[in-house]
Amino acid sequence: MKPAPFQYHRARDVDGASRLLAELGDDAKVIAGGQSLVAMMNYRLARPRHLVDIGGLRELDRMHRDADGGLRVGALTTHHTVERDPAGVLGAGFEVLRKTMTWIGHLPIRTRGTVGGSMAHGDATAEWCLLAMTLGAEFMARGPQGERVIPAGDFFLGYYTTALDPDEILVEIVFPRPAPHAALTEFAERRGDFALVAAAVDLDVEDGEVRGGRVALGGVASAAVRVPEAEAVLAGGGSFEACASAAAEAVEPPADTSGSTHYRKELVRTLIRRACEEAVSR
Repeated sequence: MKPAPFQYHRARDVDGASRLLAELGDDAKVIAGGQSLVAMMNYRLARPRHLVDIGGLRELDRMHRDADGGLRVGALTTHHTVERDPAGVLGAGFEVLRKTMTWIGHLPIRTRGTVGGSMAHGDATAEWCLLAMTLGAEFMARGPQGERVIPAGDFFLGYYTTALDPDEILVEIVFPRPAPHAALTEFAERRGDFALVAAAVDLDVEDGEVRGGRVALGGVASAAVRVPEAEAVLAGGGSFEACASAAAEAVEPPADTSGSTHYRKELVRTLIRRACEEAVSR
C-alpha cells in the first residue's frame, strides 16, 4: 500500500521544527529515520497531513559521556552507531546498550532507525524504551516554551503514547549513571521480529553479592514497566529464581494469537532469570 497524501517539510534547526509543529497542529508528525512511521503510513495506520523531517539536524547525532560518568545520546543517533560505538564512548559502564542493539530488527533497520525515534514511538516491546525504564533515563524535550526534562517513569503513557507535547522535539536522552551489571534479553518468534516479551535488569553488586537492582519488562502491558515486586526480592537477598517468579506473578500480560497470558508469564520467568544471570556475570 501507499501512504495517504501529505506535505513534506524539511527542518533547518530544532527551534524551527518545533515552531512549525506548533503552527501545523495535530496533523503533523516528526520523521527522522522513518523505520516505524513510514510502515504505519504505508498501512494507513497513520495519516499525517504534514511530515516535518528533522533527519538533517546533525547537532542531534552525537553520543558522549558526562564528567560524572553519565551518558548523553542525541535523538538522531542511530542504533548501529551505538552498536559499533566507533569512538569507544560506552565502555564497560554502558556495554548493555551496545549488546542490546543486536536485538533490534535487522542491520538495514539499525542503520536508519534512531534512538529518539524509537523512544518517541513508544512501542511497548521496543528495546530502547525498556532500557530507558531500567536505567532511569531522562528525556530532554524542546518546544516553543523552552526545554524540559522528563523522567522515564513519566514519559511512557501507554500504547504508542508519550508525554511529548505535539510541538515538542525529543533532542537528547540522558542515562545518568553507568550500569556495569545490566542486561536485556527477549524472545521473538524469529530473530529480528518484535519481542513477545522482553526483560531487563540493572543489578547493584557489591563485593560479588547482589544487594538489589531494577527490573523492567516489555510486552506485558501498554508500555514498558518496572516490577517493584521483583526488585523487592533482590533487595531482600532472594534468589534469581524467586525474583523471576515474583515478576511473573506481578504482571498480567495480554493474550493474542502469538501466545496466552500463561505462556507470556512463563516467558517472563525465564527471561528475568536469564537477564539476572547475564548481568551478574559481567
